[in-house]
Amino acid sequence: MRLVIARCSVDYVGRLKAHLPLATRLLLVKADGSVLVHSDGGSYKPLNWMSPPASLRVSTPEEIDVEVGVIEQWTVQSAKTDDRLIINIHEQLHDTSHELGQDPGLIKDGVEADLQRLLADQIELLGSGFTLVRREYFTAIGPVDILARDADGATVAIELKRRGDIDGVEQLTRYLELLNRDPLLAPVRGVFAAQQIKPQARVLAKDRGIDCLTLDYDAMRGVDDSESRLF
Repeated sequence: MRLVIARCSVDYVGRLKAHLPLATRLLLVKADGSVLVHSDGGSYKPLNWMSPPASLRVSTPEEIDVEVGVIEQWTVQSAKTDDRLIINIHEQLHDTSHELGQDPGLIKDGVEADLQRLLADQIELLGSGFTLVRREYFTAIGPVDILARDADGATVAIELKRRGDIDGVEQLTRYLELLNRDPLLAPVRGVFAAQQIKPQARVLAKDRGIDCLTLDYDAMRGVDDSESRLF
């Protein structure tokens, strides 16, 4: 991974146009071909980016750009479309590269992993007639937590979280878009399951046609005596 801190302006040209005026930013060039432009705010989300497959070409700027202070121009070209990310660098403050090696992937914490195992064992919590297809159903963009079939035999993809927020709904949406391209699985609907689901996530899930399920972790583990509750 290459990390470059530079004063730069950025233009996205293609299906849409976007412009970032001159400022100091972090440029991430990843081994998979993606290039991301970050600022010192906005949490983890880049200001702009080009997803792989893409190619990066570094060139000497034209005279008109040199006159306004550009010392180097990056052109990041998408391999699938005519979209381009054009980065005009005015001053380079830092440039370093690191070999990160193969990433082992996300290892879920104990509670989330237990939720997956427990729900797979208690698949009837999703509804009468549900059957388990498999846990960790592999896709090109990551594993779906649980793949199941409902009483009518339709495919259901379940995404599990301890605390369900908008990002989790977005993740499940991406899985559903991919799974529904497979004629052996389609149509596939989604269930977003968590111990707590934020109201905004529920609204988004409903808008996307995704069902929500709140899980009682203690009851699923058998340590919660629901009959002894007052309410």
